[in-house]
Amino acid sequence: MVDFKMVLSDPKTGRAYNVTVSGGAAGSLTGRKIGDELDGGIFGLPGYRLKITGGSDRNGTPARKDLPTAGRRKILLSGGLGFKPVMEGQRRRKSMRGNEIGSDFVQINATLTGYGEKPLEEYYPKEIAAEKSA
Repeated sequence: MVDFKMVLSDPKTGRAYNVTVSGGAAGSLTGRKIGDELDGGIFGLPGYRLKITGGSDRNGTPARKDLPTAGRRKILLSGGLGFKPVMEGQRRRKSMRGNEIGSDFVQINATLTGYGEKPLEEYYPKEIAAEKSA
């Protein structure tokens, strides 16, 4: 089965949580597209709603919402996600991933659109060891 690293962003608090998704929850993400809304109960977050906002594959190639394919394509970019032009009118052909989540994705970015009864801090407490070393 596939394992994903999900970066779950909370717009109310401004925090992001790193969640490892595996097993059946990871299988439910396969085949979804960027912009789809999911029920948080799949990931152990009852009452929450998640919206997929992006992702990247094992090489770090970002996924674009406006590229309707499952694989990787070389597209001509003039700005936006994946390319920042230095000069006016500059364009470059870059490799980008389509908007459909496949088994070769490593990271999936999501944001919360609906909230449950318990706050996210109860599901994902802060790591004390990381705070001491920082």
